[in-house]
Amino acid sequence: MKEALATHNFADYFQYYIGMVEDHEDVIGALEHTHKRTNEFLDLITEEQGNYAYDAGKWSIKELLVHLIDMERIFCNRALRIARNDITDLPGYDHDSYVENSAANGRKLCDICKEYNLVRQGTIALFNSFTPEMLEREGTANNNKLTVLAIGFIIAGHEIHHINVLDQKYLN
Repeated sequence: MKEALATHNFADYFQYYIGMVEDHEDVIGALEHTHKRTNEFLDLITEEQGNYAYDAGKWSIKELLVHLIDMERIFCNRALRIARNDITDLPGYDHDSYVENSAANGRKLCDICKEYNLVRQGTIALFNSFTPEMLEREGTANNNKLTVLAIGFIIAGHEIHHINVLDQKYLN
């Protein structure tokens, strides 16, 4: 179904994340696949490693995971509002400020992982509830055009991006 995005109108900025998703995957398959892959990486991380950041000023592993959760919640809200024909230009958000104010490093890694899994289950349920017509609906967020279907692929691709960073810069 990713090829269906060829007719969708969304900002070029999102193409990077959408392009991270395998061409053969539909949106539910992409969300399920990234969920499985992320959990495979999370199984490799110990509680002691959770506060590790690969360089000064970079997010810790816990902060990176909370960023994924926050972003997914925000994009699901956008998807829901657009699917329900809310034509409001939805606001942006400052992901650095969200991380800075998340208190992620004071939490247990296992609790963050549980939260991640619950949020992803909700995301999959949400996208399963959308009709084909709803997936086609277009709106704007932070002055960027996007569709409900594109949002699902953005969530999956954003996660792939960060898990690749986790693999390359944190675990190696």
